[in-house]
Amino acid sequence: MDIEISETRDLAPDQVLALYTANHWSAAKKPIELLQALRNSHSLVTAWAHDSLVGLGNAISDGYLVVYYPHLLVHPDFQGTGIGKMILARMQEKYAGFHMQLLTADGKAIDFYKKAGFVKAGETQSMWIYQGDEH
Repeated sequence: MDIEISETRDLAPDQVLALYTANHWSAAKKPIELLQALRNSHSLVTAWAHDSLVGLGNAISDGYLVVYYPHLLVHPDFQGTGIGKMILARMQEKYAGFHMQLLTADGKAIDFYKKAGFVKAGETQSMWIYQGDEH
């Protein structure tokens, strides 16, 4: 399988929405906001199989000390093929030396992130005001 990892390729709105919908992410229900959020990220890494968007990850950061990874998703047909690892590796090229790298994970994603070196944040507890419905 030939996968291209890119930080410069333009996003096609229909492909972004198809990726989020395939993963049952509620952000797909707010397409205008989702696209704006992705385009305004500190970093956006995409994965392509030919001309099809099969994965993406984004980062929000102050650019120096802290980075938060809000989204990392791979199309279900391509999960388990290493695409998520490739996206995260590209992020690590930029953020590995940062003081704090944060994310929120649940379900099967917890094991994925543990294998990538993430650990539970001490005695902290995740808290949010959330408008989605998939958790």
